[in-house]
Amino acid sequence: MHFFWFLVFFFFLCVCVCTVEKEQSERSSTCICMRTIFTYLKLAELILATKMDLKCALEECSMALNLFLNNKFSEALELLRPWSKDSMYHALGYSTILVMQAAMTFEQQDIQVGISTMKEALQTCQRFRKRSTVVESLSNLVSKQSVDQLSEEEMHAEICYAECLLQKAALTFVQDENMINFIKGGLKIRTSYQIYKECHQVLQMTQGNKSKNETYYQFEGGVKLGIGAFNLMLSLLPGRILRLLEFIGFSGNRELGLCQLREGASGSSLRAILCTFTLLVYHTYVSLILGTGEANLQEADSLLEPYLQKFPNGSIILFYAARIDILKGNFEKAQMRFQDCIAAQQEWKQIHHLCYWELMWCYTFQQNWLQAYRYADLLSKESRWSKAIYVFQKAAILCMLPEDDLKRTGEDIVSLFRQVDGLKQRIAGKSIPTEKFAVRKARRYASSQPVKLILPALEMMYVWNGFAIVGKRADLTENLLVTIEKEETTLQNETNHNEYYMDDVCMLQLLKGLCLKHLGRLMQAELCFSKVTQSEKQIKYDSYLVPFTLYELGLLYKQQDEREKAIRYIEAAKNNYKEYSMESRLHFRIHAALDSLKVSPASTP
Repeated sequence: MHFFWFLVFFFFLCVCVCTVEKEQSERSSTCICMRTIFTYLKLAELILATKMDLKCALEECSMALNLFLNNKFSEALELLRPWSKDSMYHALGYSTILVMQAAMTFEQQDIQVGISTMKEALQTCQRFRKRSTVVESLSNLVSKQSVDQLSEEEMHAEICYAECLLQKAALTFVQDENMINFIKGGLKIRTSYQIYKECHQVLQMTQGNKSKNETYYQFEGGVKLGIGAFNLMLSLLPGRILRLLEFIGFSGNRELGLCQLREGASGSSLRAILCTFTLLVYHTYVSLILGTGEANLQEADSLLEPYLQKFPNGSIILFYAARIDILKGNFEKAQMRFQDCIAAQQEWKQIHHLCYWELMWCYTFQQNWLQAYRYADLLSKESRWSKAIYVFQKAAILCMLPEDDLKRTGEDIVSLFRQVDGLKQRIAGKSIPTEKFAVRKARRYASSQPVKLILPALEMMYVWNGFAIVGKRADLTENLLVTIEKEETTLQNETNHNEYYMDDVCMLQLLKGLCLKHLGRLMQAELCFSKVTQSEKQIKYDSYLVPFTLYELGLLYKQQDEREKAIRYIEAAKNNYKEYSMESRLHFRIHAALDSLKVSPASTP
């Protein structure tokens, strides 16, 4: 803010000069005054341009971060914009906000703006990086450059450059479908990873230094964020993928990743909040969707609490607080917090869409289908993130409504399901697995005589590992079991079985087994899962059911401390099945399950 007072001072000086000149010459006062104002303002600009040192940049970016967390997104951008081409931290902060916006809107125009701004940020950071001669570059391949050769500013430039590279790579993946962009994105990620590794070595070599100042701790925070996030995310990858990445220089150590992020989150650096958010994403989303569903909610609570105190109305903070409530099974409290999050700001509607998605699931868990439909409908109309999923989800929820309620909505279920295929998209040249799943399921409505889906909303709940959440509430799990058993009876009483009959029977057995497992009725759950595996040869379309059921059987035996049996079933799911829906998602979950059983997935055949 001291830059603002510089401008006030110079404006005051200009007024004084104008007054004097007016007394000397009435006729030319206006022209002279204006020329003088412009001259002094230009001088002010030149003086200010030399004042943005590293310390000042970090202070201003900290102010911008506080504005951002207080829902003042435009003000944060305006604070960062004037220096975004002259300060590496302003460039990083400004472009990061625009990249976040692009990722949330998924609008091609926003993505292009994000990529363009990130390119400029990279150029800005590059100006502050150490310039190496050809001889120095070659020698660095043999031995890492000495820490003494890097100035404080150059150390920070490396970290900022690595962060910019990583974000640009992420946007490159979603920019369009061609393989060239996919390769470019991969190379940027690898370069970013290598920079972080070298910065980590610098950090280790300087740990004993006594002359540590504030900017050093800021650098340390940046290294911990990068090393922590890379190690944590890489550790989640299935063994066969990780082995390939290790061949080109990547490695993933989960304990190291978590440790680095925790240390970063407990510090006071600019990136402490980013370390916190990375850990919160891991605990509240990644461990549930790509893991066994065992989230560390105690740590998530303790990480978020200081920010709840400091930013009680911050929409992003409120969102995470509500998400933690969902994972605890406190759906009613979560609903109120999501509403507070929506009311907290109107500038970034995309945060509202995140809330709509969570509210849709809250009401689905409670089988309040009209309210769940309301939020699915809002998503399908307002959000561009995944139109195929939103429309499928809306149609799936409508399938759960009684006929009278369905008529009142004015919706046509068959028409909605038929739209799904045309709405699917591709990222990095690949179809999104959940969209492919939705498209396959919706094909039952493509013919002139559609075949009704059985409890599609509950099947999608399983795809997102929602039974691990609703299982925290015995009352709601019992209600789901009643719904499943009612549908099971209806299906058994049908006289004319269609071609999907056994697929539907097995799907209901899987869902029923999940409810029974969470209710503690383990023997009955095992019988349900066994019925699915025994019916393998009768399943025609939903081939995903058998490997997923074998995985669930493995978790069931793990719960009963039958370790060897658990490993056998989980490995059978991993090794014996290919090319089924959601295969990559299951392999992530298998990796997490074997890891929790203290088995190295990479060492399994």
